[in-house]
Amino acid sequence: MLRIYNTMTRKKEQFVPLNDGKVTMYACGITVSGEAHIGHAYQALIYDIIRKYLVKSGYDVTYARNYTDVDDKIIAKSKETGIPADLYAELMIAKIDHEMRALQVDDPNVWLKATCTMDGIIDFIAKLIDKVHAYPTPEGDVYFAVESFPGYGKLSGRKLEDAFESVRIENEDNKQNPLDFALWKSAKEGEPYWESPWGKGRPGWHIECSAMNMKAFGEQIDIHGGGRDLIFPHHENEIAQTEALTGKTFAKYWIHNGLIKVNGQKMSKSLGNSLVLHDLLEAYHPETIKFALLQTNYRGDINVTNDLFPDAEKHLVGFYKTIQNAYNTFGENGGDTDTQGIDDSFNQCMDDDFNTAKALANLFGIFKKIKAKTNTGDSTAIDDVKAVKKAYGLLGFFREDPKVFIERAEKKEQSEDVNAGVPEDVMALVKERAEAKANKNWALADEIRGKITALGYSVKDTKDGAVVEKL
Repeated sequence: MLRIYNTMTRKKEQFVPLNDGKVTMYACGITVSGEAHIGHAYQALIYDIIRKYLVKSGYDVTYARNYTDVDDKIIAKSKETGIPADLYAELMIAKIDHEMRALQVDDPNVWLKATCTMDGIIDFIAKLIDKVHAYPTPEGDVYFAVESFPGYGKLSGRKLEDAFESVRIENEDNKQNPLDFALWKSAKEGEPYWESPWGKGRPGWHIECSAMNMKAFGEQIDIHGGGRDLIFPHHENEIAQTEALTGKTFAKYWIHNGLIKVNGQKMSKSLGNSLVLHDLLEAYHPETIKFALLQTNYRGDINVTNDLFPDAEKHLVGFYKTIQNAYNTFGENGGDTDTQGIDDSFNQCMDDDFNTAKALANLFGIFKKIKAKTNTGDSTAIDDVKAVKKAYGLLGFFREDPKVFIERAEKKEQSEDVNAGVPEDVMALVKERAEAKANKNWALADEIRGKITALGYSVKDTKDGAVVEKL
């Protein structure tokens, strides 16, 4: 029996879809104003896994995901780079798609883009105005009247008077209430725009997701997902505008994943600690990245320390060595007997609100038994290996040839041994410099190189990593 934590009710509930055997699921995707980072990757990974487990559980799942491809930040990037906003968004989408596939995150069943939903967005807004839930201004903006929707705040638990501090700053001209949010923004000089009954402009952020949901699924969906930082105001506003229009419950289950922190700090561009996905994929195998992220239950925050990914890699190397040893001992062909109930145990974890953390913790005991069976000549070790690969393949693990995975890790370890004997304080600076480069903070990287030089060492970047030598 699958139980899901519903943010709306603040408790775990038995999952019962709106229509027997079928599931509609939507997850807020990426605003393509820059590189995909580890937070984007984590969110995409979580909802891909949820989709896959629902399919394994026997449901016919339609999973939709969106790209926000028109936005203030994208327009700012367009001005900064000189690339037209639509082309900039198109280029970033192609790059992000490539990186997500490299991480072995599958595409959704339905891709949605704001710019391809413009007629639906305009129609949605017009109907809200007709129902007196929204109002246009003389300047050509349109706002949602928050006080017209009595249920506002039910997802986040905020009262209207407590919500002011967290609301996004919008154009304040002719707002009836400071909490009213923009459905349509009048065009400024040099910005992309679409024609509408209220003049040239573009949609506000919140209305895009409501209209894309309507386009993909109609008035109601089973599951709406996103990061916890979207609960307010984004998801709260989605609920208000959608339910004000339809008079129906928008989503039956609201699911929110936790946030990424770097050494205890919330990840943000302003702090310069955003871990870019491309650089992570350069440094680590996709399975290593996923193992590091899935060790925490999806609702919890992940603290990315310097040891998170190296430790995950060590665990996986150990598991793969156990698999390779079993293959060497018994060959790769075995029966289909799941002697340890491995798949049942995996399903029990996933039925408990998709608890990947518990599922991964169980691997240590499973592989200990496989190793013991191999050492005692018990050939059912191969059955267990097959069962592990089948069950945990859903999370994206043990897809690699064991020899290839192990050799890659050992080669990387050998390259790191080049710097054996270099003082710890120097190597600490080398690691800080690598992180600064990964975050494209070139000024900080140069500053750290100067510190390394002052300590009497040089650092040279190679395809296998940094090589440190005494001056």
